[in-house]
Amino acid sequence: MAEPQQPAPEPKAAGLNDLSEDALGFGGRELITARDVVLRPRQVLEAWMTAGPSGGGRYARPLRLYLALSAILMLILFLQGGSERLLTDVGQVAPVLEDLIANSGKSRDAFMADADNWMTLVMVPLTALAYALVATPLLRWWDPEDLGWRRGFRATFAYLSAWTVPLLPFAWWTFDDGPMRMIVSVALFLFAIVTFMRMGAGRWWRSPAAGLGKALLLSIALQLAALIGFAPVLAIGLLAGRFA
Repeated sequence: MAEPQQPAPEPKAAGLNDLSEDALGFGGRELITARDVVLRPRQVLEAWMTAGPSGGGRYARPLRLYLALSAILMLILFLQGGSERLLTDVGQVAPVLEDLIANSGKSRDAFMADADNWMTLVMVPLTALAYALVATPLLRWWDPEDLGWRRGFRATFAYLSAWTVPLLPFAWWTFDDGPMRMIVSVALFLFAIVTFMRMGAGRWWRSPAAGLGKALLLSIALQLAALIGFAPVLAIGLLAGRFA
């Protein structure tokens, strides 16, 4: 009886790629896409808009890329203490938080664990939804093509991905208590403007002055969307800590 053939070992690079994709949803195609949205964002946007959601097979889908990037940010938040940091950072919540913990019949650690689990579950989808609902109408309005909602959402997550990638090296300080947090907040706002100007030239804006005005409007709208999206996340976390 012939012995069963052993499968050939995977190439080392393929193994690392699979491990990265399994852990963070971030494989080789995502790495290529992340690189290109920094180096040539305008060309990547055109590929996504004209050749389909995978840019003709070269790139990761914008929504998939953005969710993978968000997963990395959530991992950083977890390493810095999880959602407890977000809860205690909201000054208006601090007194309510202590009352909810006292009335929940749980220890503080148990309350925070339940709140953290639910906030982690809903934070990315709710925040992404808030961003999409705010940004998509603007990007559709500014685009000379009749994008429709599907391509409009694709353009939004293309922009969000291009905005998020260069912020990853600074993400650790996003949740810091020191002065770096303010510096990163300013950088986040400036990167939003620069990303719009670089990615949308010839599509979202024609003259630099108009482009800068639109970039400022979009950046402010996204800041408001972040606040709107965080409100239900916060409420879900507090309710989960109290009743879960």
